[in-house]
Amino acid sequence: MIKMDDQELKKLTRQLIDGTLDTDQFIQKIKSLPFQDLGEVKLDTHRALRKGFAEIVYCPGKSDEQLENIARALANTKENVLFSRAAPHQYEVVLSILHDAYYHEKAKMIGIKRRETQTTVTGLTVVSAGSSDIPVAEEAAVTAEYMGCAPKRLYDIGIAGLHRLLAHIETLQSSLAIVAVAGMEGALPSVLAGLVSCPVIGVPTSTGYGANLSGVAPLLTMLNSCATGVSVVNIDNGLGAGYLAGRIVLQSTN
Repeated sequence: MIKMDDQELKKLTRQLIDGTLDTDQFIQKIKSLPFQDLGEVKLDTHRALRKGFAEIVYCPGKSDEQLENIARALANTKENVLFSRAAPHQYEVVLSILHDAYYHEKAKMIGIKRRETQTTVTGLTVVSAGSSDIPVAEEAAVTAEYMGCAPKRLYDIGIAGLHRLLAHIETLQSSLAIVAVAGMEGALPSVLAGLVSCPVIGVPTSTGYGANLSGVAPLLTMLNSCATGVSVVNIDNGLGAGYLAGRIVLQSTN
């Protein structure tokens, strides 16, 4: 698989023009851009070119054979790769083929760092209301890291002890984007959005007692925020929040 970015396409075009790559070879390389057909899996090899980051592989429900096929297809990629919601035994399957794979235990993510020049961009802050929300917060932080960000982590600073949040007000107010992860009643994003000028991405979690309704209660709280500048992703969707925050920070700094 070739590296899917603008520079590689420019390189291929120059090779075609100067004759070091013939027409058939050029066509064969371009053919691999849209996707690779692995039978039951269609791997989107064009996504890094379109969106700036490769397809993230969702592990639940995938067989070991499917993961093996995906790992083999990614063996020669020069892009950073993530597998989300991965169980430890699924990591072993991937590791048997991709020997540079790393398991982020808290985030339950498998990561492979392949970018030759890995620049990191600051400005993203990931906040969790409680320590029970850290796994979802880590999913957001790890996602952003593999995209090229260097997120700051501020964990267990929920509104039950507002002084804990206010102790980090300078960091929060200098952020370009904030991911706010909260269960229970889910008020943290609203409080943050009233204190900062940057976008706040709320992540409701399923942490809480009965009427939390497995995350529905904080989801509704965040959707009904009276503070402007709050967007909300699905329950426990740290990946979605980290990806969105990463795009905001990367585009604002480019």
